[in-house]
Amino acid sequence: MPPRQRLAPADRRAQLLAVGARLFAAHPYADVRMEEVAERAGVSRALLYRHFAGKEALFAAVYQQAADRLLAETRFDPADSLVEQLTQGMDVHLDYFVANRNAVLTANRVLAGDPVIQTIMTNELDALRARLLTVLPLADESAREAVSGALKSWLVFVQTLCVDWLTHETCTRAQLRDVCIGAAIGALRPLFAEDPAPDWPPHQPGAVT
Repeated sequence: MPPRQRLAPADRRAQLLAVGARLFAAHPYADVRMEEVAERAGVSRALLYRHFAGKEALFAAVYQQAADRLLAETRFDPADSLVEQLTQGMDVHLDYFVANRNAVLTANRVLAGDPVIQTIMTNELDALRARLLTVLPLADESAREAVSGALKSWLVFVQTLCVDWLTHETCTRAQLRDVCIGAAIGALRPLFAEDPAPDWPPHQPGAVT
């Protein structure tokens, strides 16, 4: 065990979260032991358990931190086209998914029935949907409700598809991203008087390039 450093409670919690995040990213959930978290952080098990009641609580805190970071890094700028906004948001999330495959599979498979984990994921999807609604040109409240419903279903589709892709990479990352973007545009186009993404698709099949 490395020599223990005295840290303020908030700094100690941040340190434990960082250690936990690395372990949950590197190993399947079943292989992560609280004893190893404590050892790598240079603290006693008793101190670790004062911050987190157990492994599920530690994972939930790690995943909440990740969700907050993903929301902060996802940019929805009205100055950008819809395709640019969707591309940026997908890239931010796919970067995290690829780097933290084990953690994502834990949240969506191993702990799929945990109410805390479900709340974290639902809250992030709801926040993404609300932010997308603020940058789309909606005519009235009726249009807002229709688009909101389409986005809610699309976000669940993306979540399911990405988890399946992390389990079995049946296509390239670029193809996965384009499938997700195309699904969003296909769902939204019938709900707008004007095409919200005239620049999609980026090329037509069979076109000469």
